[in-house]
Amino acid sequence: MNLKTLFFFIASSFILHPFAHGQSRTITSFNEGWEYYKANNSTFFTAFENGQKYMESQGQWTRLEIWEKVTLPHTYNREDMQRDRNFFEGKAVYRKKFHVESSLKDKRTFLKFEGVGAVAQLYINDNYIGEHKGGYAMFSFEITNSLQYDKENTVTVVTDNQSRKDVIPINQFLFPVYGGIYRPVYLITTNKTGFVVTDQASAGIYVRQQNVSRKRADIYMEAKLETKEKRAQHGELLTEIRDYEGRLIKKDNTPIQISPQGVTYFKQHLQLENPRLWDGVRDPYLYSITAKVFVNGEEMDVVRQPLGLRHVEIVGGKGVFLNGEKYPMHGVCRHQDRWGYGSALSFAQHKEDFEIMKEMGVTTIRLAHYQQSPEVYALADTLGFLTWAEIPFVNRVSYYEGDNAKQQITELVKQNFNHPSIYIWGIHNEVYSKTADEQVPVLSRALQDIAKTLDPDRYTVSVTGYNVIDRQENLNTDVQGINHYFGWYGGKIEDLGPWAAEVQQNFPDYKIMLSEYGADGNMDIGQEELAQPKDVVTGKSFPENYQTETHIRQWAAIEQNPIIVASYVWNMFEFAVPAWNRGGVNARNLKGLVTFDRKRKKDSFYWYKANWNPDPMIYLANRRDNQRTQSVAKIQIFSNLNAITVEVNGREYVAKRGVNNRHWVVEHVQLKPGQNMIKAIGKHGQRQLKDEMQWTLNGK
Repeated sequence: MNLKTLFFFIASSFILHPFAHGQSRTITSFNEGWEYYKANNSTFFTAFENGQKYMESQGQWTRLEIWEKVTLPHTYNREDMQRDRNFFEGKAVYRKKFHVESSLKDKRTFLKFEGVGAVAQLYINDNYIGEHKGGYAMFSFEITNSLQYDKENTVTVVTDNQSRKDVIPINQFLFPVYGGIYRPVYLITTNKTGFVVTDQASAGIYVRQQNVSRKRADIYMEAKLETKEKRAQHGELLTEIRDYEGRLIKKDNTPIQISPQGVTYFKQHLQLENPRLWDGVRDPYLYSITAKVFVNGEEMDVVRQPLGLRHVEIVGGKGVFLNGEKYPMHGVCRHQDRWGYGSALSFAQHKEDFEIMKEMGVTTIRLAHYQQSPEVYALADTLGFLTWAEIPFVNRVSYYEGDNAKQQITELVKQNFNHPSIYIWGIHNEVYSKTADEQVPVLSRALQDIAKTLDPDRYTVSVTGYNVIDRQENLNTDVQGINHYFGWYGGKIEDLGPWAAEVQQNFPDYKIMLSEYGADGNMDIGQEELAQPKDVVTGKSFPENYQTETHIRQWAAIEQNPIIVASYVWNMFEFAVPAWNRGGVNARNLKGLVTFDRKRKKDSFYWYKANWNPDPMIYLANRRDNQRTQSVAKIQIFSNLNAITVEVNGREYVAKRGVNNRHWVVEHVQLKPGQNMIKAIGKHGQRQLKDEMQWTLNGK
């Protein structure tokens, strides 16, 4: 499947919410016609009552309109959180007026929010509906009984991104929690009988798969149904599996009786013979599964979900195996924000991120450190990226976050249960305790139990920032993630290899992933010599060439040490960190391989492209280290070609292999005063590939 076909498939199938699923359920965009205002806590309640504020001038009070018109998605921190620590953190009120036809009186109506930062309170016509705590999961509320039909209705959402001890993440230190309704909102209308909409905003059906092979696959579909009719509803549950082209290949029709009390559960078992497997980037083939409820022959409700049939196995010291074959774990981490937009991203922007990752050759992604947009998981499904999904139990512990962490892991698993790309659930990241009896290990066991009870078929992982395998915080999950920046926050770049060898000797059966590694690099700071920055916490100069060298050597070490079954570069894109002022750019983590605005790709990007993407390429590194003082220099080339020739001012050099077969080096190159033209040339079949750059000796 090409990219264009894949993106059309997901847009029309799973994530962009067509305005109608037949006559039984409608899903309508609810993102236009909003207005909002920011409110400080001292005047919040008065302003909330009348939507106005007053200004005194020469003894006269003037009433001011404070509402600003916006279209969702929207965040009120898209600029201030990306500049410095002096950002607005607190409440903002959103409202929208809308009309509901009287023909919907016999229907049920819900509002579904895909993400609000970070605590949201919902009101319909001044009636309090409910509260949701957590800035990253979806949530839905029924509003049927608070609506006025054939009249104007008002929805009000009070948002608050103030850090709280009882809502994870509990601070804004490692990444910003952007405020506002920063993901889309949908109005859902159903019949009185159908799939549950308010089960943590999940799909209402859960699709498990077992005994998956190229010969057969067992598919178990569990549906949660309810009715608001006064009598039990007798009908049918019809489940259909269709192939990528939409052809029906399997169905099951089950008689059902839905109780008017509580929720009724039904299960179906479907078996496919000789299925085409979802095989990651090698072949991300998707079926679809559609569940329909009929009563007296009339369709009451319908839900459609992606279906990718696959089997994932992690073998300690050997690797990750997808459908019985070892899978190349070319991994990156991704934050969801972008320069000038904050976290209020469009589908086109998410798609662009995935196109950039695909160009580099990514095969697996860690979505750090929180649940991301449903569009992101759908993109991972269609492109074949094995996905690590996690909750924001990260960085600090308050001892009040337990209930919210349990809520968020439940939401994460239920809402994303049917995405075939997800292979592992993340429990925590860099939270610590002194003993195994304290908050983090105890809560981690509870989170692990929730994840495995809801979904026993996927792995779980927890992450430590120490390079110690058997720390008490990390012994409760199936996999251990290690965040360690050899040569950045301690030690030397070359320490990674010996560390991995020692881990192999002492923990040969452990499932271990290098969940973060790398270094900061500022593209606007060139440096002739390779030197580690002296202070990586308060330093103002992070030259790009040190980041480049870190990735060159450490990817080569990862390749040679199978005890690291997967690794994830930190980070694919630069991102905002309001509390930081490091490396020459305020409020920025510069470890990304691509700049915050997605307009420039660093040398490290092309290093991984040469290693991960099989398309023929050649790239001259250190092109921004172009002001030279030494007449003898070393030139590095990243290429997956079989032979490389370098020309410097017309003189030819033959490049030799460096740390691996994608790294090419020419030593002792003679530069002349002034401008030096450098070219790298190679062949792929009969096609010649080349790259070129200029260096200036003595600044002339």
